[in-house]
Amino acid sequence: MLEALVRRSLVGLLPLLLAVFCATLARTETGHAAAGQAIYQDGVLLSGQPLRGLRDADLKVEGATAACVNCHRRSGLGMMEGQVTIPPISGLYLFHPRATNVDDLDLPFVEGMRADRDPYTDATLARAIREGIGVDGQALSYLMPRYALGDADMATLITYLKGLTRSPVPGVENGVVHFATIVTPDANPAQRQGMLNVLQQYFADKDAYARAQSPRLHSSRRMMFKVNSRWQLHVWELKGAPSTWEGQLQRDLAREPVFAAISGIGGATWAPVHHFCEESHLPCLFPNVQLPVVAERDFYSLYFSKGVLLEAELIAHRLAAVEPRPRRVIQVFRAGDVGESASRALAASLQRAGLEIIRRETPANGAVRALAAALRDVSAEDAVVLWLRPKDIAALAVVPARASTAYISGLMGGLGAAPLPSAWRTATRLAYPFDMPGQRIARVDYARGWFALRHIPVVDEQVQVDTYLACGLVSETLNHMVDSFFREYLVERVEDMLAHRILTGYYPRLALAPGQRFASKGGYLAKFAEPTGSRLVEDSDWIVP
Repeated sequence: MLEALVRRSLVGLLPLLLAVFCATLARTETGHAAAGQAIYQDGVLLSGQPLRGLRDADLKVEGATAACVNCHRRSGLGMMEGQVTIPPISGLYLFHPRATNVDDLDLPFVEGMRADRDPYTDATLARAIREGIGVDGQALSYLMPRYALGDADMATLITYLKGLTRSPVPGVENGVVHFATIVTPDANPAQRQGMLNVLQQYFADKDAYARAQSPRLHSSRRMMFKVNSRWQLHVWELKGAPSTWEGQLQRDLAREPVFAAISGIGGATWAPVHHFCEESHLPCLFPNVQLPVVAERDFYSLYFSKGVLLEAELIAHRLAAVEPRPRRVIQVFRAGDVGESASRALAASLQRAGLEIIRRETPANGAVRALAAALRDVSAEDAVVLWLRPKDIAALAVVPARASTAYISGLMGGLGAAPLPSAWRTATRLAYPFDMPGQRIARVDYARGWFALRHIPVVDEQVQVDTYLACGLVSETLNHMVDSFFREYLVERVEDMLAHRILTGYYPRLALAPGQRFASKGGYLAKFAEPTGSRLVEDSDWIVP
């Protein structure tokens, strides 16, 4: 009887013991992944000491500069550096069996992948990392540092490499690449519809011109533009308070797995969307937002510019250098709008320059008298910065223009369409984070022609041109990626290709590099050319703060 009781007890404990074992294993794997990531991405060993590498007797690297990610990128798929090809080092490519040629490899195509070598083992890979000796016994490139890793660190790093670029990738199936575009409930309705019109037509064009499935080709020159995938768009419309958006997006992603988020549009805040994309490892490519999240160490979110935060930097650049300096800088903004954050950023910058800053908040839906009250004591010795929307800017007609210098947000005010009263035009400058209208005509005309041919109403040209530009960038990038559908690789290829783009829309130049999330770095201060009308002229050179 006692024996039977013990057996029943053990049987009852088995599910509990199994659950504990699985949980412990999961925690162990998570810990190994985090430790391997720290070595690979940050150059930090298990002990907390910096990773150290040696290229030759005189060239040592340490810590972040020694991290593998600098050359092999976050994806582990390498890159082209001038005439040098940095090979892929993810497990998918390191441990593949020898093949006669690349055509015989059943792997997504990546520059630098090799077929004519034996697969690595843990031991030969450790030798390559420590001694710079490849699996074939030949010395690796001098660019590859030799790392004196202990056994525990080495095992952790190799485990991490084996986990990179795993397939299948969510959102890619049967020749269809799924994309989401994310719309927040406070987005401008006209801009929202204009953006969706562009996206839906672009996706319809891609679907119409998609050709039959192409045979697998393994030369980049032959292969480019020959892997034809259809695109499918999913519109994720958020509702309610920002605190609920991440939960909504998690449900959207579970219901409709997508490869990346493309374009999108937001209002007063984008932070929950940005955080969701980073946590979900979901590329979010060039959303239309005036207040992006500045987090340069994040990876998956790319923006065309810093929006109103860049405008704050442009204004700060002028105010810190102008002589004579203003007695005070008075900023006015509506509560809860993007100008609130911009005014805070400008205040922090100008306080470091020793200027007196006054920030005045008016109610979100306040009347004209609240705006007039905020400017009641302005004198000619003050500078005024107005983070206001067109309705408020038009209301300045009943507010005396006492300041000798004033600035308005071009993005918030409507750029050249800002209804700035004539009395304010002489003293007022617009922060303008784009190329000037006369200088961007050729770069924008292609998009305008595309809109006209497809009968797309132009309701907000800048938003719609940016949306079209984002679609074109993603399309060209996927052509170059061929069949290597990995999310991290998508972001890296956009970074690499952006500087070569000729048609850059509203921006004079676009460029990204690892650790940069904003493709356009500068802007102008502009002014109205006449007392009425919308013609703008620059009041500064191109400023990169």
